[in-house]
Amino acid sequence: MTNLERYKADLVKLISKGDDLFLTMSIECNPTILDKVDDKTKKICKEKLPPFRSAYQSWYSEALVIIKILLPDRVSDFIRYYEKPKNRKFLDYDNYSIEDYLIGLHSGRVVKAGTNIFSQQLNLLKACEQRFESSLFDIKQLLQADVFDSELEVAKELNKKGFTRAAGAMCGVILEGHFAQVLEKRGIKTKKHPTINEYNELLKAEHIINMEVFRFIQYLGDLRNKCDHKKEEEPTKDEINGLVQGVEKIIKTVF
Repeated sequence: MTNLERYKADLVKLISKGDDLFLTMSIECNPTILDKVDDKTKKICKEKLPPFRSAYQSWYSEALVIIKILLPDRVSDFIRYYEKPKNRKFLDYDNYSIEDYLIGLHSGRVVKAGTNIFSQQLNLLKACEQRFESSLFDIKQLLQADVFDSELEVAKELNKKGFTRAAGAMCGVILEGHFAQVLEKRGIKTKKHPTINEYNELLKAEHIINMEVFRFIQYLGDLRNKCDHKKEEEPTKDEINGLVQGVEKIIKTVF
């Protein structure tokens, strides 16, 4: 299964989970809904539907990652439906949020607001599924991710057979290629053929990564440089294993 197929399968599962959460929320807000169904259906609902408060946070975290990749221009909308307004002076239908619902504020006039704003979040996630099918969707990133994964497997094999410098150099090329893609997607210009450290500085300056990730990339860059400079001591298999794992982590978390 390719990365594209995996992403699509995960998205389908996440949408299904969102549909279940919407039903849960609707029942929590209006328990009389179950008065209209038979006992068997009531039992299924109680046993199969996830509790909204315990299941929503993981759903939100996963959905937010997908929105950032496929609908980056709608990220702020998705977050806004979740977070309560910072300068809100009073709670009303128009400024209600999922955060309010999670702490138990779902009575009176704002009951319907909860289901409405969650349905908006869910609709944004469903729009991502349509994006997969759209001929306008640029799948370059997802296809490139397949290439990176394959190249990392080659690096692992090279290291296993004792070609530590070659494995490390390949990891560096993968890292540079990923950073170039990240910055291109964001419309950020770079100099011609930047080094890992130059990419790292730019990612930090553009607030794409925090200081912890910046230092981790510095460490990976140092390991890569150790592979490129033959006068230095030979890199160890353990060091290159760490480099491979580090690159794998970065290309899946920095985008």
